[in-house]
Amino acid sequence: MTAPLSPLLALRAGILARLAGDPALSVLMGGGVRLYDEPPRGAAPVYALFGDGEVRDDSVAGARRHRHALALIVFAKPGSVRSAFDAAERIGALLDDADLPLDGHALVLLRLRSLAVLRDERSGEARATLHLEAVTEVAPAA
Repeated sequence: MTAPLSPLLALRAGILARLAGDPALSVLMGGGVRLYDEPPRGAAPVYALFGDGEVRDDSVAGARRHRHALALIVFAKPGSVRSAFDAAERIGALLDDADLPLDGHALVLLRLRSLAVLRDERSGEARATLHLEAVTEVAPAA
């Protein structure tokens, strides 16, 4: 018997699957949904990265639960804060209160907590950051 996928990795995979099938987001990101773990070498924005994530035990009687805090960072085209904001808003709309299938886990809650747009003072690079909160439950063994 294999161990279940970590709750954070299961949530990230569910998010990626949900976003990958959206044609509107694909257009906003230049022809394909581009969500990565690390900044892609030489790739031009608009693209997104999985940002910081935290998982905490949130178990209740009879259920092994995890509470997640997860960031997604959308990088803007040079000179276009709106390119990041539009993509981030679409991502938020797709994920807020979504019902995602997760490997080895069940999604109890997925909520967009905040969306912020900022510009790096050194580089001038603009980006939008979505902060998500989620609760997952370990799925019972089959």
